[in-house]
Amino acid sequence: MTMTEKLTYMTGFGNEHSTEAIPGALPIGQNSPQQPPFGLYSELLSGTAFTAPRSQNRRTWFYRIRPSVKSRLATQPIDSGHVCTAPDQTGQPAVTALRWNPPDFSNEKREFLAGWKTMATSGSAMLQRGMAAHIYTCNQSMDRRYMQNVDGELLVVPQTGSLRFRTEAGMLEINPGEICVIPKGYKFAVDVLDGDSRGYICENYGSHLQLPELGPIGSNGLANARDFQYPVAAYEEGDKACELVVKANGQLFISSLESSPLDVVAWHGNLAPYKYDLTRFNVMGSISFDHPDPSIYTVLHSPSGIPGTANLDFVIFPPRWLVSENTFRPPWFHSNVMSEFMGLIYGQYDSKPEGFLPGGSSLHNSMVPHGPDEEAFTNGTNKALEPEKLDQTMAFMFESRYCFTTTELAMTTGTLQTDYADCWRSLKSRFDPAQ
Repeated sequence: MTMTEKLTYMTGFGNEHSTEAIPGALPIGQNSPQQPPFGLYSELLSGTAFTAPRSQNRRTWFYRIRPSVKSRLATQPIDSGHVCTAPDQTGQPAVTALRWNPPDFSNEKREFLAGWKTMATSGSAMLQRGMAAHIYTCNQSMDRRYMQNVDGELLVVPQTGSLRFRTEAGMLEINPGEICVIPKGYKFAVDVLDGDSRGYICENYGSHLQLPELGPIGSNGLANARDFQYPVAAYEEGDKACELVVKANGQLFISSLESSPLDVVAWHGNLAPYKYDLTRFNVMGSISFDHPDPSIYTVLHSPSGIPGTANLDFVIFPPRWLVSENTFRPPWFHSNVMSEFMGLIYGQYDSKPEGFLPGGSSLHNSMVPHGPDEEAFTNGTNKALEPEKLDQTMAFMFESRYCFTTTELAMTTGTLQTDYADCWRSLKSRFDPAQ
């Protein structure tokens, strides 16, 4: 398939999908026949333990030209560059509010992995809990280089530039305003479709991202399962040398291969990459008074061992109407047991009208107080409360029960805003006991 061809997708979050690039490539009635069709190899990718409850079990059967064991016949460690993994022994705890400007683009040719930089980590990849927040910049396709991350699943949020992900399950294209998720253990490559690209990556070490429970909301709302799109089978063949970079326990390893590892002709199962258009999110909110908790904007959720407390929540702040009465409408001042890493895809974030730029990031760790800057507070306190639409904006948050440590790169990069705290310095006492 060429770069200009329009991709097709299957729909439905977590569905049991079946797809074949060649009719008849999928065995009928069983998973591992003695002789699979067309001389293919049957191979199972298990994303959960075999004995996980049926409702939580994630696995996919591949029917491929060569088995994956050929991709690990010889490996050697390579420099991990700016990619860090928890626990990061060189990191430092973030005890104050932090914010970064967008990373600059490089004039040098840089593919997705080379432009991947870690900002903060939490938990432990080896213990399968917590997450890492990364940024990326790239301007070159990976071509004959591939990657496999066995530390966690990857949630990719582009801020500028479109990307095509070639994976074992097929291909996905994402534009700014869309996301994709690559499951742990999947092999993939990233193609740049329109020049300089920049965005964010959430690496989830914990349980699989899933749709949040709706509770009193009922059976509809937030992100609808039918809007999640999955690739159809598409394979690469031919004997042409390439490389596979494997990320395991925070270290990068490289293998030389005789052919592409994306040689899956057919597959079926419920563990596969997927994409989602954030503009399809069905926003809920207050139509009487008070600002609802940001959990009402949760797109995807990775549960922890504590009920109701996330290993990871992916939360967005999309266009929406504000109609609450007698209410301070911007996000309130607060300190949170959860840790929050934020990014801005486009537009302006209502709590920080100045200084928080598209492509930038902020970190408010557990119990670090934060809230609207002086301009947002003054405006939210004094403005006439007419119905108001926040439009042309899309911010997001990676939220975790685990505290983040920032990487050395994050604290020494020239994009760190050393004057971030100044946005609150002009807030003064308004106390008047005679009022």
